[in-house]
Amino acid sequence: MDEPKYISKVRIVRERGPVRSAYIPAEAEAVMFGTHDEVREHYGTAPGQYPDHATTLDYVVAAAAG
Repeated sequence: MDEPKYISKVRIVRERGPVRSAYIPAEAEAVMFGTHDEVREHYGTAPGQYPDHATTLDYVVAAAAG
């Protein structure tokens, strides 16, 4: 079997509640994940309880669309 061509090295840090920092290759700053709008309502967090950030689902959809 061939060796992998690439292994992604990502580190996720839970800041508080749904807010997470993702340290990903080629980015100088952490990418923030969290909740917003309907997603926040689904998880039962109140508006203003946590800062709004794109969800991991938003990033997956954007990556798949690219």
